[in-house]
Amino acid sequence: MEAKRTAASPIETPAREALPGRDEMLRAFMDRDASCDGLFYAGVTSTGIFCNPSCPARKPKSENVEFYASAKEALFAGFRPCRRCRPLEDGGSPDWVRDLVEKVEAEPNKRLRDSELREAGIDPAAARRAFLRKFGMTFQAYCRARRLASAFTAIKAGGSLDDAVFDHGWESHSAFREAFAKAAGAPPGAARSGDFVRLAWIGTPLGPMIAGATDESVCLLEFTDRRMMEAQLQTLARRFALPLIPGESLLFDSLRAELSEYFEGKRRAFDLPIAYPGTDFQRRVWEGLLRIPYGETRSYADLARELGLPSGASRAVGHANGLNRLAILIPCHRVIAADGGLGGYGGGLWRKLRLLEREGAAPLRPASTRQSAGS
Repeated sequence: MEAKRTAASPIETPAREALPGRDEMLRAFMDRDASCDGLFYAGVTSTGIFCNPSCPARKPKSENVEFYASAKEALFAGFRPCRRCRPLEDGGSPDWVRDLVEKVEAEPNKRLRDSELREAGIDPAAARRAFLRKFGMTFQAYCRARRLASAFTAIKAGGSLDDAVFDHGWESHSAFREAFAKAAGAPPGAARSGDFVRLAWIGTPLGPMIAGATDESVCLLEFTDRRMMEAQLQTLARRFALPLIPGESLLFDSLRAELSEYFEGKRRAFDLPIAYPGTDFQRRVWEGLLRIPYGETRSYADLARELGLPSGASRAVGHANGLNRLAILIPCHRVIAADGGLGGYGGGLWRKLRLLEREGAAPLRPASTRQSAGS
């Protein structure tokens, strides 16, 4: 029996004109296509709830599904948010996770034990799960990594090993050496002439991103929920032959400032030094992406022609596009499908659409949900 709703039909607004065809949205919803989260919402008339496309709940009959361009539309049509996929949440972490990160960053050398978390009203198990989900490591592993990064920097600056051990929260030389060797693949003394890739988390209007930087350049910028994130981190470590350790950098300060200006519409190009090692073909494609002007788009075939590649190279170009590790900075979002649709995007099609809209370059068919070989 159909649940009673406060409105008989979806609200007609200009935003609805940007929705894809019903068949495309239905396919994405039934396939739990997470890349479409935020692009549209599905209201289930038999239950009276609305969901993200990726909702893990059992899917209803197709005739019981209506689609909306925004959560607000779904709410005004009488649907309530799903408790499983939580469509009203933007994917960010609870406030206490943010506060905990700030606490660690304020004193990165301090050891925070489970007993101290409990005293602060935080369940250590909840902290473990939240940090695994957000950062790919437990809370205690995050704390160890931050202490290790501080010690690494101190040794590189000429500090003594004893200072690095005891000033950065380690209880013994052996524990420090073991942790350092595991992360860096070398004894602590190697830090005096070595480098490492610092990792930091940066908030944006489209969700949190993970950034990476060496002493000289930014080498990673990805949305944290990207499916290929683990593989990208492994590739980064291999390409630079350096350990990846959470830490801060002056480059991150500049990156945060320039991203903020970009999202406010005050910046069209980035001035940061970037590094993007890869195969000769990959670098050729990424450098082609850097030449696409703000406010313009190219199809995969267009980009192949501009690079002097044969017409059949579109798929290879799309694959290289998808391996870009510097989202937004190297604008892979400016490459769309030949039919005017979005094509693909590792950060989710809804983000690609929002980026193009911000730049005034939305494609002819903005809501195509088919994933191509592109990023």
